[in-house]
Formats: sequence, structure tokens, C-alpha cells
Amino acid sequence: MEERLCWGILGTATIAVDQVIPAMLDAAYCKIVAIASRSEARAKEVAQKFGIAKSYGDYSFLLEDPKVQAVYIPLPNHLHVEWAIKALRASKHVLVEKPIALHKNEALQLAEEIKAHPRLKVMEAFMYKFHPQWVKTKQMVDDGQIGHLKMVQASFSFFEDDSNSIVNNKSFGGGSLMDIGCYPVSVSRFLFGAEPKFVFSNLEYDPDSQVDIHASGTLEFEQGQAIFFSSIRLAEHQEVKLFGTQGSIELELPFNPHGDRMARIWWSKDAVRKEIAIPQSNQYTLQVDAFSKAILNKGGLPFSLDDAIANMAVIDALVESDRLGKAIAP
Repeated sequence: MEERLCWGILGTATIAVDQVIPAMLDAAYCKIVAIASRSEARAKEVAQKFGIAKSYGDYSFLLEDPKVQAVYIPLPNHLHVEWAIKALRASKHVLVEKPIALHKNEALQLAEEIKAHPRLKVMEAFMYKFHPQWVKTKQMVDDGQIGHLKMVQASFSFFEDDSNSIVNNKSFGGGSLMDIGCYPVSVSRFLFGAEPKFVFSNLEYDPDSQVDIHASGTLEFEQGQAIFFSSIRLAEHQEVKLFGTQGSIELELPFNPHGDRMARIWWSKDAVRKEIAIPQSNQYTLQVDAFSKAILNKGGLPFSLDDAIANMAVIDALVESDRLGKAIAP
């Protein structure tokens, strides 16, 4: 196995600069060799900040770099599939930010393209799944430590009303459901290990931007139910609670736990509430190392492109359910 996979970063978005690049620098199996931005000056600034050898003022120039083996794409949602396909055609592996696409049909275009590149790998960057708190929680659920899982209650919110923000731009794929509602959708599917039979939702749209500012809904699974809401006009908050036939689990910070301190899970059963401390870790580092190792070892990915497509199908169904005012089967 090669020691490290050589990475290029397509974009200088906040998530890349504040979270992912620092995490990659701490990773055991990856090395950042290049970064690109629409602004050559911005690319050079970020490259100098993190000690990245090469910077480009054009995404295409980075894809032409023969030293780059894989790319991370933190671009706005409407550019995910376009640049993932271009990266594949340039013989690069791709880790692309969530959500994978603007809708299921666009995600299927990426799935069709990957057929022409059987040596390459594509994965959606849902980093939360790699955190030990979720590894532990999933194990507890699967082991029946709360009995049969019957209900998932999840929410994610923050306040952003700046009209210049990407999250408030409809053409860029903004809105609460796409930006953060995708997490409760994903975690519900992850925990039940299945796809919902049908979904029902209610979305509230901003009259000016036309993006959904609040989204709430129900996902009905064969085994149980998930209830969620997301919002970009409420105070910052995140929560996931699991209810089983014999107990419950609650996570302190389910999606963005602190990387410099322990995470906490509360497990309740038989009228006893127990705190479980999870060692501190960086979920972004764990994610990129897992992806890099899959490539270096020529192994399977932790999560497939099919999983990303299925998540988009549920998001599409939630939008359609609100439009029609009735339950929809994804």
C-alpha cells in the first residue's frame, strides 16, 4: 500500500478552509498537493496558509495535474455533479460534499458516468457517519440495546437571512432541506438500515429567495418512524433521539461534535440513565482516511454511491409531498 494518497481541493469554500483541509493535514493516509479557486489570488492565499505546494486559478488546471490522484469537492450544490464528472474524466477519485446532487436524476447521471471508470471511486461526504459516537450508536441499536428501534427524532437548524449567502440561493441548491435537512434524512435511513416506504412533509418558503427556510416531515419505515425538522431561520441547534421498545439513546451533538473534547451519548433503559463518553476525534479526518485507505488498498468504500442516490430520492419525495400535500413513496 502506498503511504499517502495525493489530493487536490476543488474550491476554497468555508467548509474546506475551516474544517476539511485542517483535518486532511492531520490524516495518516492523505497528502494535499494542490488547491484551486476561481480566484488565483485566493487559491494562492489558502495554499500559503496550509503549506500546499501548488495553487491554481482554474478548477480545470488542477484536474490536469498528474500528481493529483483524488479530489475533494466543496463547491456549491449545483456544481457537485458537473465537477465530479469532470474529475472522473480526468482519472481522479472523488469525495464530494453532501448533498451529492440537486436531485436524484442528476445523481443518476453521476452513477452512469462512473460505469465508464470502474477503477475510480466516488463517495458523498457525510462525515458524521465516521465519528465514533455514531459507530457506537449504530452498534447499540443493531445489538438490541434499546430493544427494537421504533422512533428517530432529529432536528438541525441555524439562522441565516443574508440574501448573498449560498444557502439562500435557489439556483445554487440552497434551502434548509438541502443544506441541513439532508442530515436527519440520512441518519434515519442509516439507523433503520432501510429506505422509507413513504414520506410526508411541510415546507415553508421565503417569498423573495424562494428557498425553503423551514422543513418538517415524517419518514415511515417498515420497522418504525422518523420525525424531523430543519431550518435556516431558527437558532443554532442540533438533536437526535432514538426510542426503542426497551430504551432510548440521545446524542449531545449528533452532527458537529467538538473535535477537541469527548462526545457524549446518554443511554436510558429500565429507568436508569447512563452517560457514555466517546474519545475525542475529528470526523473529517476519519472520513478522508477511510476514503483514502479504500483507494490505496483497492477495497470497497465505506458508503456507496447508491446510498447517496437513495438519500436524494427521499429529499425529492419530501419536496414533492409538500407540493402535492400528501404522502409520497420515494
